[in-house]
Amino acid sequence: MSLRIDTGIDTRGCEDVASGLSRLLADTYAVYLKTHGYHWNVRGPNFASLHALFMEQYTEMWNAIDDIAERIKALGATAPQGYRTFANLSGIQDGDPEQDAEGMLAELSTDHETLIRSARAVLPAAQQAGDEVTTGLITDRLTAHEKHAWMLRASLGSR
Repeated sequence: MSLRIDTGIDTRGCEDVASGLSRLLADTYAVYLKTHGYHWNVRGPNFASLHALFMEQYTEMWNAIDDIAERIKALGATAPQGYRTFANLSGIQDGDPEQDAEGMLAELSTDHETLIRSARAVLPAAQQAGDEVTTGLITDRLTAHEKHAWMLRASLGSR
């Protein structure tokens, strides 16, 4: 038995927002997995600091994954799950654990920029639907991913 959800956001608004959040969830999960893998495989003279930086970032994303999925559920949609489903929703490519630390940093920085664009893409749908909760969630994700990208760029010695 399914209950009709009546929270002041119309059905179409809920569907549009949930669809955008599903893409954001898939992209976040892909970058989480890559960051965690790079945490294990980074090497070189900056190993300790990069190992710690990657752990800080993947831990933050791990917590965000649950928030995004639960928001999708609160909107009445099914949260996507599974590697194949995420791969079909995300444009993030798997990383190469053999590349050097600079390559990992550059790739992750670019991936966070993709996440920023994914978050920005769903923002108009949330605003149009009057969905302040999702708007706040997206703002939090933008803040986190902009900071992550900056930290990665700074670790490369660029702005």
